[in-house]
Amino acid sequence: MTIVSIRKTGKGEYLGFTCKGHAGYARGKQPDILCAAISVLVTNTVNSLEVLAEEKFRCVADEESGYIRCDFDGALKEKSVFLLDSMVFGLQTLVRDYGKDYLQVHFEEV
Repeated sequence: MTIVSIRKTGKGEYLGFTCKGHAGYARGKQPDILCAAISVLVTNTVNSLEVLAEEKFRCVADEESGYIRCDFDGALKEKSVFLLDSMVFGLQTLVRDYGKDYLQVHFEEV
């Protein structure tokens, strides 16, 4: 199962997020389309935050274990908030379509 934890302030400002684990949706030798979808959403968001929004943040990842953690250095630009809102929307849509046995999205107030 993949678990995504979104860290926000009490005011709802993004502080960072962690994504860990593999969805485990595939059966047999089929590719795991759900894990791939999660990876695309998360990786594209990280790349967009860095290149398009020019945000400063720290990010560590281990592809084999399915782990990525991003911590933002400060308040995010409006377009960065939109990018993260879009990632969360996409992840929540995947939860709705594939179920909580494979993907869970949690919010932590920090």
